[in-house]
Amino acid sequence: MSKSIPKKIDHIGIAVKSIQDSLAFYTEVLQMELLAIEEVNSQKVKVAFLQVGESKIELLEPLSEDSPIATFIKKRGEGIHHVAFGVSSIEDRIQEIKIKGVVMIHNEPVPGAGGAQVAFLHPKSAHGVLYEFCEKK
Repeated sequence: MSKSIPKKIDHIGIAVKSIQDSLAFYTEVLQMELLAIEEVNSQKVKVAFLQVGESKIELLEPLSEDSPIATFIKKRGEGIHHVAFGVSSIEDRIQEIKIKGVVMIHNEPVPGAGGAQVAFLHPKSAHGVLYEFCEKK
């Protein structure tokens, strides 16, 4: 068995037009703990991390009109954007999945939020779902 199989669902990414406008729902209504808010300029996104059990919810707000999140919201509206699997060796996992014919959006890990290294699988190779591999040191 591969050491790079998913360890858990690390987080679920949710596209929102405004973190400020949506945050109260998550913190006050759902009573999730806000861990941090940061900008990931390489992805043109602002991210709010909320704890839920051993996993997290990531609220994703576009920083510009050409952000992938802005494009997603224009096409589909706000809502679930991706599911991220925590892995221990992202490079190994990328290679293993490519051997099985899966098309990756990122063939090499890229910097993600929270200091993680991330890589996305193309939804056309994953039955319409955008999955992310996420390795945290």
